[in-house]
Amino acid sequence: MKQPPSVHVADLGEKRLARLVFVVTSLGAFMGSLDLSIVNIAFPALERSFSHDSTAALAWVITAYSITFGSLLVIAGRTSDRLGSRRVFNFGLAVFCGGSILCAGAVTVPLLVAGRVIQGAGAAAMLPASLSLLLGAYPSERRTHIVSLWAGIGALAVATGPTLGATLVSVGGWRWVFLVNAPVGVLAYFMGRRVLRESARDRSHHAPDYLGAILILGSLGSLVLAITEGPSWGWASLRVLVAGAATIVLGAWFIVRCTQHPEPVLDLTLFRARTFGVANAATLLYAVAFFAMLLGNILFLTSVWHYSIIVAGLCVTPGPLVVASVAGPAGRIAHRIGFRSILLIGTATFALGLMMFALRIGLHREFLTRWLPATLVIGLGIGLTFPVLGAAAVSSLRAERYAVGSAVNQTARQIGGAIGVALLVVLLGAPTSSVMALSRFHDLWFFCALMALASGTASAFLSRSSTHASFVTPGVD
Repeated sequence: MKQPPSVHVADLGEKRLARLVFVVTSLGAFMGSLDLSIVNIAFPALERSFSHDSTAALAWVITAYSITFGSLLVIAGRTSDRLGSRRVFNFGLAVFCGGSILCAGAVTVPLLVAGRVIQGAGAAAMLPASLSLLLGAYPSERRTHIVSLWAGIGALAVATGPTLGATLVSVGGWRWVFLVNAPVGVLAYFMGRRVLRESARDRSHHAPDYLGAILILGSLGSLVLAITEGPSWGWASLRVLVAGAATIVLGAWFIVRCTQHPEPVLDLTLFRARTFGVANAATLLYAVAFFAMLLGNILFLTSVWHYSIIVAGLCVTPGPLVVASVAGPAGRIAHRIGFRSILLIGTATFALGLMMFALRIGLHREFLTRWLPATLVIGLGIGLTFPVLGAAAVSSLRAERYAVGSAVNQTARQIGGAIGVALLVVLLGAPTSSVMALSRFHDLWFFCALMALASGTASAFLSRSSTHASFVTPGVD
């Protein structure tokens, strides 16, 4: 790609340049994070548009993005180090927008899923490169603050996803959920051509293990396929058994590659730190509950309470707003008193909110007296846990390993999310009456509460004193 004339950058003051770099990189982070949540609100519209396709097939619209994003995140970060963050960011931006356009124009579910895979690959390239570019634009003494703001953009994307998605679907249909990325991406690209400076390239190491990335992608895809199609194909059918075998074989091959390749996708030596392994296990379990609940609540509101998409979006918005307001103070408290205490409180609070759904929500619409209180409790629990889990994951690592440790934690989050959505399909099934549907949703909420408590149990094995990592370093929300 042709470099922009240096005089354009030279004419800009350093402070203004840094602010513009923040805007550009934040646009990338916003789009990548938004597409983790905004598609959930469009799911009922997708079901109506593709009425002849099963819920299991449509679930791939969500899981394909999570699996691809999670599988490629670490390898994309290492590619960014080798080829230059500016180049990889622009490439990821173009791929993401191309996938968005493909999704918007999709006339079949397979084509829509293909677009989501492309989106996931673009987001995986875009996010670590954007963080690298941002860090390079600010002096070391300001990086902690600026990264916290950048991560807050991701939290804002999650918080606004339901409302924005519902508005877009109500006004223009589900295709606008994807099409809206194109103008934002074009703006980020042309702004970036003027203000982004290429990072130093690290040629001192071997090329990343791209085959390993394909193996983990295939293993996770096979696992989700076996789970989602098990009820319709039969759990003992040949196709499910083959998918299960592929999961094991590809996963084992991936682990072997990680022990032998000089630049593996997953650095297994990170797990020598007990806190790192425990925190990532807790993250995966928590993500199963979180992502299953996220989609499940939208489906409940639209299919059992028969709310419109715009009303359903407004109903789920208070929770993310609570998350955004609680996450910062929770991180500061965790930094002082330890991650374990906050995580035990947070997972218990999250489970309590889910139990309120399971025990108190019925067929009649009772938003103010039953839905809203449970939503606020859940938002408080999530705000106390998800960001703190990310900080706990890197708390035992050396500073130079924070980035890769954070990327692994993000991967655990996306894998858990894909498994959670796949299990949602199994738990909800195809109910034939409102009473049956309500019973299935109660089962889903009980299951999510169990997963939240399992995450808390794992968190109990964290060291009491693991508080020395910077809270704002990890990941993208």
